[in-house]
Amino acid sequence: MSAPTPPPRRARHLLDPDNPRPARPTRPRKDGKPGKTGGMPIEVVQRYVLSVLAATTILHMSVGLVLAGLVIDDEFRVSQIGLCVLGGTFGVLAVAAALAIHKKSPLSPWLLLGTIPGIVGVWLVLA
Repeated sequence: MSAPTPPPRRARHLLDPDNPRPARPTRPRKDGKPGKTGGMPIEVVQRYVLSVLAATTILHMSVGLVLAGLVIDDEFRVSQIGLCVLGGTFGVLAVAAALAIHKKSPLSPWLLLGTIPGIVGVWLVLA
């Protein structure tokens, strides 16, 4: 009989349960507690994901209101401008929601960024 052949070596990029890789060294956190193996804490990542999701969802509604104002006939000018103002209001609420999720004061100069859809909408309606 022939000698048994050794099993083939796994490629380095594959997981080998019999030979796990050593853990990366941990670095201490700012508060002195033992740290994780790099990266941001999961709570920070969740906060960023939630704020981006909330802001983009509300901004979609804002832009939709502005587009609705552009579609209306010009004889209903007050309704056009009203929808653009509502779009700007929802834009401000989107920025305020993102700031509130990050536990920042919602009263900030960043709120001016939310007025952009309304300002552009009124400019397009009146042009």
